[in-house]
Order: sequence, then structure tokens, then C-alpha cells
Amino acid sequence: MSVLLHLSDTHFGTERAQVVEALLTLTARERPELAVLSGDITQRARPAQFRAAKAFVERLGAPVLAVPGNHDIALFDLWARATRPYARYVSAFGTELEPVHASRDLLVVGVNTTRAWRHKHGEVSPLQIDRVAAALSEAQPQQLRVVVVHQPAAVCRPEDRRHLLRGHHAALRAWSAAGADLVLGGHIHLPYTLAPAGLARRLWVVQAGTAVSARTRPGGPNSVNIVRWGGGSGWRSAGSPGEDAGRGDCIIERWDYAPDAQAFVLNTFTRLTPERA
Repeated sequence: MSVLLHLSDTHFGTERAQVVEALLTLTARERPELAVLSGDITQRARPAQFRAAKAFVERLGAPVLAVPGNHDIALFDLWARATRPYARYVSAFGTELEPVHASRDLLVVGVNTTRAWRHKHGEVSPLQIDRVAAALSEAQPQQLRVVVVHQPAAVCRPEDRRHLLRGHHAALRAWSAAGADLVLGGHIHLPYTLAPAGLARRLWVVQAGTAVSARTRPGGPNSVNIVRWGGGSGWRSAGSPGEDAGRGDCIIERWDYAPDAQAFVLNTFTRLTPERA
């Protein structure tokens, strides 16, 4: 059984220390194979904020796949934004803006959906769509196929449509056909899992809330996702009802920070069965 931890919108510079510690405790207990950061890692792309983010990542104790968000490009330093938009991000997370993780059970493909000339809206180009589809088409049957973007590829509320990733229709069609199971994102600080309609093959868009920052939405706590894939008979999701997960099952768990417990606790879980030929 493989475990993937999905974090988004940490917004270092606005982080809450007690939530950071609670998340580190959760990570130490779950021991994920991979931690995914789907953008907006810092609040204003300042060097000190990237240093804090890097220190946090080093404490996670797991390999990390990160993609930048719009907040990870300097907003007020116009010269840096125009000439070296990712320089500070690269100093903390390396030169690969579209990383790929491949293991026996997971194929995770990162996509840089930020654009230096945009303030917050994201975009995926035809070239990026094709690159991801080609990677997905090479996946092995036992691998969970995951794409990571920043802006949402699908939304569940009309008021969030303005935040949709530009090019999302074409991307979802191509990635679905190529075998994608999950598209992870963030940006709007609203956690949910949904299966967009109108695709030839089902995939699920999985959004995470803000992991550790004070920038929560009204009524929405800090939250992260844990993705569990496979496992066979006898495995039970921590804190979930007692059904065993089969080898073809994927469990998406939403974990919320509970101030009274000063810990992340399981809120909801969704059981999925990715389609295989």
C-alpha cells in the first residue's frame, strides 16, 4: 500500500506554528512515500519565506514533489517578475519546475501552470498537455497516475469558476484518455473531490485546502489530503469505517486541523476505483 500526502497553499509568511507542528506529527505517523506541494508555497515569494518553506520540507522526512503557485512569483518586485520570475523558487526547490516521480505504485507528473505575466490566473499550454499525456501513456497498470497543477481543473461552486485553470477542458480530455486517475490542485483553499462529467474515461479532481496558513476560508479549517492506493485485504484506513480496501481501490482522505486537539483529524474519505483496461 502506497501513501501520498497532498499539501497545498502553505503560504509561508502566514503560517501558524501550531498547525505546522501538527502536520509534521501527522506526516511522521503516516510515513508517506511522497509529499506533493501543489503551489502557493510562500505568501509573497520573499527569500525568508522560501527559507522557512525549505526548512519545513526538510523536516517532513519524505521525498517532495513541488510545483510553483502564483504566490511563488514576486508580485511587487516587477524587475524580478519580468526577468527571473522563478529564481527564488529555484533556490529553495531546485531547477525542475515540472518534476516527475515514478515508483512501483505511483506515477506523479507536475505541471507549472503559473505565468509571470498573470497576477493569479493559471494556464496549461497545448505543449504541456501533450507532454503530460505522453508520460501518462507510459504508465504501468499497477501505478496510480497523478497530475499536479496549482489552479483547479474543475470546481464545485459557481463563484469559483473564475479561478479555473485556463485550458482545463482540453487538458482533462487528453489526460483522461491517456490514463490519468487524479488531478491534484489548490489555489482556492477549498477541499473537495469530484469527477468531471463529459470525459471518455473517469478521472477525479482532488483539491486541497490551505495546509498551515492563517488564510483559511470562512468556516474552513486548515486541511490536507492523504491518498492511499492499493494494499490488498486486511488494510484499513485510519479512523475510517471497517471495510477493507481492495487492490484496485484508491482512498482520498481529508484531514482537518482541530484546534482543541491541536492535531489533524480525519474529516471525510472517498473510495475510488480507477479504471483500467
